[in-house]
Amino acid sequence: MRLKGKAGIITGGSGGIGKATAQKFLQEGAKVALVDIDEGALEATRKELEELGTVIAIQADVSQEEDVKRYVEETNQAFGTIDFFFNNAGIEGKNIPFNDTPVEEFDKVISINLRGVFLGMKYVAPIMIDQRHGSIINMSSVAGLGGFPGITPYVASKHGVVGLTRNGALEYAPYNVRVNSIHPSPVETRMMRSIESGMNPDDAEAAKEGITQMIPLGRYGESEEMADLVTFLASDESRFISGSQYRIDGAMGAKA
Repeated sequence: MRLKGKAGIITGGSGGIGKATAQKFLQEGAKVALVDIDEGALEATRKELEELGTVIAIQADVSQEEDVKRYVEETNQAFGTIDFFFNNAGIEGKNIPFNDTPVEEFDKVISINLRGVFLGMKYVAPIMIDQRHGSIINMSSVAGLGGFPGITPYVASKHGVVGLTRNGALEYAPYNVRVNSIHPSPVETRMMRSIESGMNPDDAEAAKEGITQMIPLGRYGESEEMADLVTFLASDESRFISGSQYRIDGAMGAKA
């Protein structure tokens, strides 16, 4: 029960990693607010998890400032505290060469993956600052630490998350508010099915095999493995860790 008595928010709460993390948080004794733009999937996830503990669902678009203010306010009103924030919502965008990428596509990915992270931090952090404690975990990617041709907006957005994480860690440190980012390799989720299909529309399985060969441990990650890391960073076990970028990538980074 590492999170007993704690409460917080998971954006992208109905997706693979968000859902697995919510389950882990509830099992560890936390109260959880799930945030997602897909109201149907969000409610289904809430119903599936409610037997594990206190979980609420808030439909919101993380790229819209008023929606972000609202989900933060509703969570704080419901629980009286926000001890952790998993800034997880994101989209992959389309697989397109750099110079063929429409500006509209770039803006769409940046609005969710980077603007959404910024807004979440902007409105969650003041509550944590007032409390003099809190842990923010930002979702980045191995694509936030290196180049991956064909998904330029995604790569740019995930590199940007590193900058927000580092600046947040420095500015919030005097108030005992910690900020870290996690950097998964490909994970067995819907997002990777989309990326595989974009890479090779005629044979997505071949694309997956090619990606897997890039991972020294020889497989994709699992959502539950991401949840284990996020839980550690949300807990007091990581109380002296801030401003760090955590690879969880099957040794992909060891080849760099």
